[in-house]
Amino acid sequence: DQLIETNLKDGNKYSKLLIGYKLFSDLMNDPIFYTEVSNSALSATKRKYKQLKIKITTHQYQLHFE
Repeated sequence: DQLIETNLKDGNKYSKLLIGYKLFSDLMNDPIFYTEVSNSALSATKRKYKQLKIKITTHQYQLHFE
């Protein structure tokens, strides 16, 4: 969560967040991340965090901004 916050504060404009499936699982244990993601949309394919679309990847711990 801190890495995401740091990248957003750098002033870069991102629209998508690519997250590895294991990292996503770890982040879902964080209550703040879980609440925002689960309340962002009913469909798992349209979920967002901090206005970034979330895309789950097959890489275990990938974290990439687009």
